Amino acid sequence: MPHSRLYYHVVWGTKNRKPRITIQIEPLLYDFIRSKAIGLGGYIYAINGTEDHIHLVVHIPRTIPVSQYIGKIKGSSSAQLNKLNLCAEKFYWQSEYSIFTISEFMIPRLIQYTENQKTHHKNGSTKTGLEL
Repeated sequence: MPHSRLYYHVVWGTKNRKPRITIQIEPLLYDFIRSKAIGLGGYIYAINGTEDHIHLVVHIPRTIPVSQYIGKIKGSSSAQLNKLNLCAEKFYWQSEYSIFTISEFMIPRLIQYTENQKTHHKNGSTKTGLEL
């Protein structure tokens, strides 16, 4: 049986980069994303972001195209959030995303970078090549 481990750093934002990810909905949104990722056979090592975008460090299985995997996660998470009516306006993701292949060796550093997103943006210490 073939074996593969495909690791990625993925970033995408809210539609028009509006600050829609509040501290109230953030935990639910991330749970929706984790659940869908696992359901598709992937694994999220880290997820975090700011009010207008998120970062994921993720393993995506070789059995599903990357664009389909990300599209399903984005679509499912926004639909579930909108179903709960927790936002003043409908929640939408932008259609674009950034994705970077990473080596297994880089996972711990990218987990740390992702987990510290709010601090990086507050202090201006973001890495240009890893942001939208």
